[in-house]
Amino acid sequence: MRVLITGGAGFIGSNLARTLIDDQAFTAVAVLDDFSTGSRSNVAGLDVELVEGSILDPDVLDAVCSRADAIVHLAAIPSVPRSIAYPRASHDANATGTLNVLEAARAAEVSQVIVASSSSVYGANPVLPKGPFDWTRPLSPYAVSKLATESYAIAYHHSYGLQTLAFRFFNVYGPNQAAGHAYAAVIPKFLEAVFEGRPITVHGDGLQSRDFTYVGTVTQVIAAALARGVMSDKPVNLAYGTNTTILDMVGVLEDILQRELPRVHLEERLGDVRASQADPAHLLKLFPTVGPVSLREGLEQTVEWFADGKSMAV
Repeated sequence: MRVLITGGAGFIGSNLARTLIDDQAFTAVAVLDDFSTGSRSNVAGLDVELVEGSILDPDVLDAVCSRADAIVHLAAIPSVPRSIAYPRASHDANATGTLNVLEAARAAEVSQVIVASSSSVYGANPVLPKGPFDWTRPLSPYAVSKLATESYAIAYHHSYGLQTLAFRFFNVYGPNQAAGHAYAAVIPKFLEAVFEGRPITVHGDGLQSRDFTYVGTVTQVIAAALARGVMSDKPVNLAYGTNTTILDMVGVLEDILQRELPRVHLEERLGDVRASQADPAHLLKLFPTVGPVSLREGLEQTVEWFADGKSMAV
């Protein structure tokens, strides 16, 4: 099977490329990335066909999709705060970009398209855990764009018979996740502060909760979905129902590092949700043999990766 990964030089995409390369079920892996958020170093040395280009360029998409049996569409402009600062760019990349990918896949008669949505689509819904039939109310342009992503994928299945699968990611973390920018996710941002000897910055009281999911778990599920041609006419939460507060996550980091982590509390960020927890029932039904990496184990591997990349010792 020949797989195209859009955004394959990014955090999740580069980890997925490694997973697929190591699996004999996949004969070739191509990566399409414009390097606006991805990094060449993430895919350096990998046995992939690397194409530099944008999902907003239909000609580039048509060319790479014509050589693919399946597509994993991960290209996006991530981050809630970034979307609030630059809403049009978020919409263009995440919503219009997804439409472009689906159109190219349809024209090339690609057998399967997997797209990445986000738990942020639940927004103001206070129900925990959150399932695929719970109502959504996005609170940021990013969340709106991800709701469009999954909605387009499902609509293309019903309208054109394209085999699609929309995963809602919940706070994915792990190696290759960039820290050195204003819109970094919480775990790499904390680890960067730790390795640079700075206090960690907590927005709000730290009691907001997240369903942290290790990137290796995510890539194993996606690989299984590709290998078996799994599709779904409703979104699938790709998380396992954990409900960890930011302060509890910091406590696990402190235990791993064997030191107390000084912290500074700032105001809550606009657009952030208070609590996030997946109902994993549909995921477990579709992928009963894939189990999650525990938070401690995942953080240990992430800390090790950061340590290898930093000159300052823990």
